[in-house]
Amino acid sequence: VQLQESGGGSVQSGGSLSLSCAVSGYSVTWYCMGWFRQAPGKEREGVAFVSSYAETTYADSVKGRFTIARDNAKNTLLLQMNSLKPEDTAMYFCAADPSRGRHCRTSVPQYANWGQGTQVTVSS
Repeated sequence: VQLQESGGGSVQSGGSLSLSCAVSGYSVTWYCMGWFRQAPGKEREGVAFVSSYAETTYADSVKGRFTIARDNAKNTLLLQMNSLKPEDTAMYFCAADPSRGRHCRTSVPQYANWGQGTQVTVSS
């Protein structure tokens, strides 16, 4: 099982970025898939999740600005980030929780597989 993020970078406040997570070893539709982020000196936090039932969950801080999706043909997890703010600056990770509930669990310890992360920097 491997997850590999891409698409990070630097952008000004109000801008947009798209992140991708290429998944190998299983189908991206089988399990809960999530995006987490970790800023320097802070704990890793959940950002957005999509379940095997295609139910999505978002952190309050990103609702209305971020969209999680799956590209089933490419077996890839996506995160579209719009209206970015400086406080969105962090390392972003994709992760998989081998559970198949209608709604995803959202805490870090429940996610067994992780990518190495991609940096997102938003300047004011």
